[in-house]
Amino acid sequence: MTQGLLNPLGEWRSRMTFMLALTSATVGMGSVWRFSYLSGEYGGAPFVVAYVAWLLLLAVPLLIAELVLGAQGRGSVVESVGHAAERSQRSSFWVLMPWLACVAGVMLLALYTVVAGWALVYARDMYTGVFSAASVVNVGQYFNDLLRVGSRMLWWQSLFLGMVMLVVVAGVRRGLGLFAWVLVPTLLASLVLLVQYSMAHGDILAAGKFLFAVQPLDFNREAVLVALGQAFFTLGIGVGTGISFGSYAPVRIPIGRSVLAVALFDTLVAVTMGLVIFPLVFAHNLLPSMGPGLMFISLPYAFGNLVQGELFGALFFLLVALVALGACVAILEPIVGALKRQFSLRRLTAVVVAGSVIWLLAYAALSTLDAGAEHQGVDLFRLMDRLVGVVILPLVALATAVLVGWKIHKPLLRAQLYRETPLFFSLWHFLLRYIAPPAIALVLLGGLLSYGQL
Repeated sequence: MTQGLLNPLGEWRSRMTFMLALTSATVGMGSVWRFSYLSGEYGGAPFVVAYVAWLLLLAVPLLIAELVLGAQGRGSVVESVGHAAERSQRSSFWVLMPWLACVAGVMLLALYTVVAGWALVYARDMYTGVFSAASVVNVGQYFNDLLRVGSRMLWWQSLFLGMVMLVVVAGVRRGLGLFAWVLVPTLLASLVLLVQYSMAHGDILAAGKFLFAVQPLDFNREAVLVALGQAFFTLGIGVGTGISFGSYAPVRIPIGRSVLAVALFDTLVAVTMGLVIFPLVFAHNLLPSMGPGLMFISLPYAFGNLVQGELFGALFFLLVALVALGACVAILEPIVGALKRQFSLRRLTAVVVAGSVIWLLAYAALSTLDAGAEHQGVDLFRLMDRLVGVVILPLVALATAVLVGWKIHKPLLRAQLYRETPLFFSLWHFLLRYIAPPAIALVLLGGLLSYGQL
């Protein structure tokens, strides 16, 4: 049975707080603008089945592994991994893994800050009627202007990052814990209102056919690999969040069942977002897409040409910013914890140091998106996006699978999963050893091949 270790960074008192915090961390931008489109593009219902299968075979075991690392270490991400390696008499080389996860987190936070800044300015302009009766060309030009004059976004990016920093500086209980209790109910209430609006004003039949109809011709080998990639990225693996949140979790929590519940909720949110977005897209005879084109061109046009579209469009973009806020708070926390413990900093100082680096990176990334700037060099925004998604996150996940699956002694793992059945533990350990590493290798190889084709 797990011993009652105290985490110097703080702990949550209840399982519900842990569940809500993990939920707010895992519902990311992939659930908002990627999953539902991929479902429609790659076969509908068969893609959803493949996605859920990969979620259970890959993402859930990896997240459980991260939580186990945190639960046995009860410290920062670096301390927890170092403690696990030491107890199993492994090399201290493994502490490089959490530092690499923190590097990935810094870059992801810079990217999220840029996108969340867009969402905030769109929420304001949606509400004030900027997109009322606008044409697709007008909306597209608006977004291009936003990219061309990047300095317009600095205030909004700073506002968003400031909110993230305020939550984290408040600490584990009064910051992350309290924030999760506010975010998840707000997310659910907003989704209910938006689904009702979309069903009343959108083409729900066309959206349902696109999202859920069985289309065998579209479900091929590529679809299976795309489902694998989406499942891998959907639970926020590889940035240290699971390790950090595992160290804050109550000692007697059933980790395995908690992760399964969070994965189910994340999938339901992703499907629900499809029911919000695509009825409106099809009602205006727009082609389905994903990413910035869907979020910042198609949807503003759709909302701007509907009754009460200004109000519900603003609500939608606030929801996008809220989802980004939850993910960013979760990603920043392990970085702050590592800085605080490894360099003996106060939490406020660690947050300011990390936030300053993130702000500078976000500013640099935004500058390279400026279409009107006369600069020679790389597109830093896309470079960081590809570097994190294609290389760093898969490498951290692979290291996690190898460390927990092959290097840490099984009795130490069982002590953290003692509330799960022996069959559950054996199945989890088997998946982590024999399924996760080759699956991650496929994600890494597929990402490198696609990067080489760009």
